[in-house]
This record gives sequence, C-alpha cells and structure tokens, in this order.
Amino acid sequence: MQRVRLRYTKRGRLRFTSHRDFQRAFERALRRAEVPMAYSAGFTPHPKVSYANAAPTGTGSEAEYLEIALTEARDPDQLRALLDESLPAGLDIVDAVEARTSGLADRLTASVWELRLDGVALADAELAVDAFMKAETVEVQRKMKNGMRTFDARAAVASLEAQSAEPETQSPQPDRPTDQPCAILRLVVRHVTPAVRPDDVLSGLRAVADLAPPVPAAVTRLAQGLFDEETGTVTDPLAPDREAVAAAPLMAAATAAATASA
Repeated sequence: MQRVRLRYTKRGRLRFTSHRDFQRAFERALRRAEVPMAYSAGFTPHPKVSYANAAPTGTGSEAEYLEIALTEARDPDQLRALLDESLPAGLDIVDAVEARTSGLADRLTASVWELRLDGVALADAELAVDAFMKAETVEVQRKMKNGMRTFDARAAVASLEAQSAEPETQSPQPDRPTDQPCAILRLVVRHVTPAVRPDDVLSGLRAVADLAPPVPAAVTRLAQGLFDEETGTVTDPLAPDREAVAAAPLMAAATAAATASA
C-alpha cells in the first residue's frame, strides 16, 4: 500500500557494526515500533526492506538509505520518530519520505567521504593529494572473493582535497589521538565497478606519495546521491520524492477544478 524511504546514520562506536548487524537491529526496531510491514511470500517470509549501497564495516556514515513496504499508510515523519526511538544511539533515522518515484538505487551514483588522518601534517597530505590527482592512473590491489585484483583507483575519484582539522569545526572523537597533527581529506568518489572505497584511495596515496598514516584513518561518508557533472556535487537522492509529494495536492486540486468546470 505504501513505500517509505529512510536515511539513517552510523555514528561513533556503531560504525563497527556490520550490515548484517544493522539488519537485525532494524528488524527488531520495526517490531518494537509496530510498523505494519509487508512480507515476502514463501516458506520463510521476511519484511520487505530494500537496502541500497551500504557503507563498509568500520566506516561511519551520515547517509545510508533503505526502503520499506507497508500494508497500511503511515505518516513518514511519525514513522521516522518511532523507528529512531527503537534503535540504539548511533544508528539514527534522520529522514523519511514517501516513495513517489522509482529507482532510488539508480540515484546513488557517487559518495562524499571524509578521511581523518591523525598523525599526518597538512603539508604532507597536500603533496600526496596533488600527486594522486595529477596521475593518469593509480593502480591498487584488493583481495576479493576470487583472489587479489588490481584496478585503477584514480578514475573513480571526481575530486580530492586536503584541509586542516580545525577544532571548532570538527566534532570530537574520544577514540582518536588529540596531541598530534591531523589532516582531513574530503573526496567525491563515483560508484563504479569494481567499487573504489576510501581505503583504496589511501592505498593509492601510499603508492604515489608514500603517504602512510601512523594510525588507521577514521572514515565517514557524508553524503551519497546523484553526481552532478557540471557542478561536481552530489545531490540529495530523496529530493525527487519530496518534490512529488509537495506537487501532489496541487495536481489533485487542478484535476478537481478541471473536472468541475467540465
């Protein structure tokens, strides 16, 4: 009867939860919130939940998306609040909209990532970024299901820049060192095949400039959506649904007026 699209986060220590862990927690939240879920057919029915492009385990995210199917209509804002109350802090439902368009997954074509490099001076990060962006190809290796695979990490990176970690603009992270220099990398990565992940970009920086942070980078996905080639930005994938919802009353009023005049 109704499809609702949700944006959720993985913050703090909850960034270490796997996608399967989140699935279990979310299904428990659906039961606690008494959401009228639609279920699949067959011997083992399960809630109709579609997950889109989940972030790797160990990375934080401000922009994860899923879609649920309901057997009864619900107000998206009230549904968001109920589900958010039923999830642990760190796994937060931050946005909800009724699905009025198709192809949510098709609108997730790029991600904006932030990499916190503790122990790396800004000047060193800038030199590495410059070398990476000037390279035509940057080959890296990653172990996949079929063994080690070599691929180009450079082509998928639409933009990459380094900036200093300003205390007044960066949220505190208790599990990160605070007495060392820290550089922040902000990058936009297109979703290609094979997928280029933030750790692949770090491997590329190590290959072209010998940049090796002394501690593992803290990685956070800030946004994901449709990549605008003209502006180089990533747009909100839920915007078309919000526009369709807002336009529905106007279209209904226009239809009613036309019918009445006829």
